[in-house]
This record gives sequence, C-alpha cells and structure tokens, in this order.
Amino acid sequence: MSNSDVTTGLLAPELLARLKSLQLRARRAVDGSLTGLHRSPHFGASVEFAEHKEYAPGDEIRHLDWRVFAKSDKYYVKRYEQETNLQATLLVDTSSSMLYQSPDALCSKWDYTCTISAAIAYILLLQQDSVGLVLVGSDVQEYIPPRNRSSHLVHLCEQLVRHPPKPRTGTNLLKGAQYVSEVLPSRGIVFVLSDFLDTDPRFFDVLKRVQGRGRQVYLLHVLDPWEVNFPFDDMTLFRSLESGRKLMAEPRAMRTKYLEAFQQFLSDLREGARAVGMDHRLLRTDEPFEHVMTSLIRGSRTSTVGGPDGS
Repeated sequence: MSNSDVTTGLLAPELLARLKSLQLRARRAVDGSLTGLHRSPHFGASVEFAEHKEYAPGDEIRHLDWRVFAKSDKYYVKRYEQETNLQATLLVDTSSSMLYQSPDALCSKWDYTCTISAAIAYILLLQQDSVGLVLVGSDVQEYIPPRNRSSHLVHLCEQLVRHPPKPRTGTNLLKGAQYVSEVLPSRGIVFVLSDFLDTDPRFFDVLKRVQGRGRQVYLLHVLDPWEVNFPFDDMTLFRSLESGRKLMAEPRAMRTKYLEAFQQFLSDLREGARAVGMDHRLLRTDEPFEHVMTSLIRGSRTSTVGGPDGS
C-alpha cells in the first residue's frame, strides 16, 4: 500500500477538500514562537533546523539568515522543528469495544475514530502545527512524538492502520492519561478519542494534572447510535467485545433501565469533564465526518444527547 493510499484510506478526497477551509484554534496560550493563529506564552527555539520562511513583521531579527540575504537580496528567517504554533496529541482508544458497528452507523467506532483523528491531524499540520499520537488499549501500544512536517500525516495514518483493536482487549485510559502526563510536559492540546467504557475514577485525576501543565483537553466521545438509542426488540444475545461474556436478554424488558443508566453514564462523564475544565463532545458514528469537524473547529459545545432517543 502506497503512502497516498494509506492517507486517502482514512481521508476521502471530498473530505480533504472541505477540511482545507477549516482550522483549529486553541483557546489558551500554547508553546511556540511563530506569529500565527495561536498565542505563545514565551519565545524560544530548538536546535533542529526545519526550513526558511520569508521575513514578516513580528519575526525575530536574530533568526535572519544573512547568507541567504547575500545571495537573494531578500530577508528570510530560520524556522526550527519545535517552533510551532501548537503541539497537539491524539490519545486514541484501541480497546475491542471500539470495533462495534450497528446497521445505522457509517462505520465501526474504530474506523470513525481513525478518520476523525486523521482529519484533526491534517488540519493542524496544514497550519504548521505539531501532532503526536498515543495508542492505548489495556496498555500503551504506541507513541509517536509531535511533529509538524507535512510527511508526518502519512506516518500517523500508517500507525492507526497498523494497530487496530485486537480481540478481547480491555480499556485502560488511565494508563494512557498517565503516559501523556509523563511524556508531554509542554503546553498544547490533548484530544482523547474513546467510547470511555473505562470507569476508573482516577482517569479524571490524571487528566486534571495534564490540564494543570497548560494543556487543553478535549474528550471526543465516540458512540454508535444503537448504543445511545438501544433499538432492540426481539430476544437478543449480547456479547462483550472486551471480555467475551454473553447474555441472552429480552430488550423491551430492560430498555427503560438501560436508557436511564446510559444517560447517567453520559451525564457523569460530562460533569466530570466540566469539573476539571475539560470539553466533552459526543460523536455519533451515524453523523457525517464533515459535520463533526465543522462542529469541533467552530467550537460548538455538543456535550451530550438531549434525551433517550438521542434528539
């Protein structure tokens, strides 16, 4: 499979065309010394040279390349690998429950998450921001440090394609959050993409520490419409994708309690996020990708469904 095939496998050409007009904007100060969309709390430079850029008002004179000026009679400044408007990290859930797909969904929760992750990375890289990736199931599987090179999108997409959820893999977002807290000390954004079927309360405590270090955290809650609406009628055999446990049940007898419990689950997650200053967005896998991305970038706060029917 070629590099272009890997990328377009997650990002259809028509979606890419729509994404080019969209940009992510951080609502807090983030690391970086470039003048651009994002405010920077300080100035600095790494030692790894990346490219030249034509001088613009606001650029630091100390970064002017006088050798290039002598040859071209034009002012250019040196840019470095870490001098980026924003450093973002995608923390992606690879547990088995992400493989679920109902007849009403566009695709499985995993495929949906991969496309949304790739779309976020594409937009950030398009505006010369840095993007990294952490894959976590029952443990941390892969870590790709943030980079802002255009070729980095292919690398991120390759890792998503190569690490799909394995059978009977549990959810341990706590380990993922702890890993992010340890390896990503600088400011920026963390996107957590998961169905959040991990009830360990320490997860929020760790993410709170991540936010305390200046990172803006978004919980992107990926759910299948049938998980939200529970439209089952006939006697059904339910099977856990993570544990393999099976249960034969009469759906109509349990629908009311299920919907009540599920709404409480959503409410607890939303309130838990709000209590520590994080954003919670519900992403249903029957919703077109471009609608989701437009909502994320424009900052609409779709925190949860309105009622049991998802309206």
